[in-house]
Amino acid sequence: MFESDGGEAQVNLGRRLFLSGVGAALGGAALFSLRRPHVVAEAAKTEPAEVTIVQFSDAGQRLAKVKIARVVKTDEEWRKQLPSGVYEITRHADTELAYSGKYWDLHDKGIFRCICCDNALFSSATKFDSGTGWPSFWEPLAKENVREISDTSIGMVRTAVSCTECDAHLGHVFDDGPKPTGLRYCMNSASLRFVKAA
Repeated sequence: MFESDGGEAQVNLGRRLFLSGVGAALGGAALFSLRRPHVVAEAAKTEPAEVTIVQFSDAGQRLAKVKIARVVKTDEEWRKQLPSGVYEITRHADTELAYSGKYWDLHDKGIFRCICCDNALFSSATKFDSGTGWPSFWEPLAKENVREISDTSIGMVRTAVSCTECDAHLGHVFDDGPKPTGLRYCMNSASLRFVKAA
């Protein structure tokens, strides 16, 4: 009789532990999904109505540093403009799966623009194979064209990168890149539009 009670107690304990673990996992996932938009929202809150960017031609030639109105649209306007996956990444700081984006293995010469507003962001001249499955660059075309924001959405401190002109989430920057900067701007292909050099 004691063996039967002990076995039943172990089963009940195991069941409670399992249910607690499932509850914790679901709660963590819910909290994580609520925090992701925080990165984009923070960028929007702190950015002024007018921003300074450097304009570039499609050939990658630096044209001028200009002050322009920041692109501001409603959530509904962004939803209409962007495919759902692109919307989730650029407006809600989601991340595409490694090796799934169209630019991670692209070796053509050209520049990468913001998919939301066309701001010039990166050059193929600074793109490198990081082995991560995302397009990676050791520097932006102009530091004025991207913003860096502290991101604690997954329980660790990272630096999120967004477009200065429209606050689109682009990816993250890490300090494990190649020389000369030692940086790795790890971007989502979905946040970018590639313009091939003529």
